[in-house]
Amino acid sequence: MRKSNSTNSINKAQLEEDCGMAYTISVLSGRWKLSILAYLTRTERMRYSELKKTITGISERMLINQLRELAEDGLIDRISFPEVPPRVEYKLSSKGKSLTYILNEMSKWGKNNQE
Repeated sequence: MRKSNSTNSINKAQLEEDCGMAYTISVLSGRWKLSILAYLTRTERMRYSELKKTITGISERMLINQLRELAEDGLIDRISFPEVPPRVEYKLSSKGKSLTYILNEMSKWGKNNQE
């Protein structure tokens, strides 16, 4: 965790403000974010437990952190239901849905260029 007033943090914020690509990469960076977004593009909503089962190899802590970051960036919506046991679902926000084309193109590019 960087200090918010460090030179690194200030430079990062300035770069993301001035460069759309840098902002996009910062929002999508994270080992599991693209996988989470890809699964959410295929379904209307997914429960937390479904995401956990679907994404092989992700720890519970990492899933929680990545979902929190995606929600903070406005790419997904977290819907919690006041039930026992608690039920939480995630879906793409309108901002997240606007990434669908880009994610599909990235997937195509990766498939075409894998060795």
